[in-house]
Amino acid sequence: MPLTMLFWAFVPFLIAISLFFFVSHTGGKSGVSKKTDGVKESSESTNTTIEDEDTRARKQEIIKVTEQLIEAISNGDFENYTKMCDPSVSAFEPEALGNLVEGLDFHRFYFDNLWSKNSKPVHTTILNPHIHLIGEEAACIAYIRITQYLDTNGMPCTAQSEETRIWHRKDGKWQIVHFHRSGSPSAITK
Repeated sequence: MPLTMLFWAFVPFLIAISLFFFVSHTGGKSGVSKKTDGVKESSESTNTTIEDEDTRARKQEIIKVTEQLIEAISNGDFENYTKMCDPSVSAFEPEALGNLVEGLDFHRFYFDNLWSKNSKPVHTTILNPHIHLIGEEAACIAYIRITQYLDTNGMPCTAQSEETRIWHRKDGKWQIVHFHRSGSPSAITK
């Protein structure tokens, strides 16, 4: 194929790429100024900036309550855990063997027989949290949970799980109404 034919074959592609970069770098605006009675239009509204700050703050709040919930689990603190969960919380988790469990009784067993008896240090890290705010009263957070602990021989170990938690604000207080955890069971040999 002659070089000129090859060049002309790519011209539409080059034009499309150029338009894409022009539109993405100008925010879709033409770059032509309109004269509007001496009032300069802003490309970003002040309300948008305030809303973004509010959204960031609300997302940070969801991360914080999630960290507090995981801390209650790691410390075997069933009292604080129950304060952060709806009494009819539902869950899919490895310990339930693929079954949907409802309420706190299923979880109480692990607090009574595993977590509350743990005297070895446990360190948990939430990686790549992604939050969906669902109105003012609900939120969904998905993340990777890395748990570092000492096994029965005192050797450091790491476990990973993938978690999604649904939070609902009731009377100004966030509570878990549902969660799904995949990966390692939390019944880590300690």
